[in-house]
Amino acid sequence: MKIADFEKVSREQFAEDLAALCALEGDFYDDIKIPVRATQGSAGYDFCSPIEVKLEPGESAKIPTGIRCRIDEGYVLEIYPRSSFGFKYQLCLLNTTGIIDSDYYNADNEGHIIVGVVNRSDKAMVIKAGERFVQGVFLKYYLAEEEGNLSKRHGGFGSTD
Repeated sequence: MKIADFEKVSREQFAEDLAALCALEGDFYDDIKIPVRATQGSAGYDFCSPIEVKLEPGESAKIPTGIRCRIDEGYVLEIYPRSSFGFKYQLCLLNTTGIIDSDYYNADNEGHIIVGVVNRSDKAMVIKAGERFVQGVFLKYYLAEEEGNLSKRHGGFGSTD
């Protein structure tokens, strides 16, 4: 059963976010790779970094993936570090687990999935351009009874207060 589709954000959105987050100049848009599973039994879709990111011990970065994801209502995409980076460098997400809601697809930033990472090890590390660094897993979720009207999403990080 298909519940989601990955696609690239626009070239303009990627360039804007790249410049704001990484202060990099250049055209890396063609280096964006659509996430895929490595094996038939893989739950996670591997995200590749379109740029090289160097992290000293304790240093963090926000990496624009260039990817957005249309997700059916009732499902969520959760983002986790790939285990190899966790074991070697104690690479962690800045928010521990990335949660990509179905309505994020229509956010003001085109639903651009930006991943915040931190190197918790005592040695420098490099995420090479094109290297798989995080994985996304789709999960079904359930709702409790709610009262009141829910607001419509606009922005990205912290946009729902």
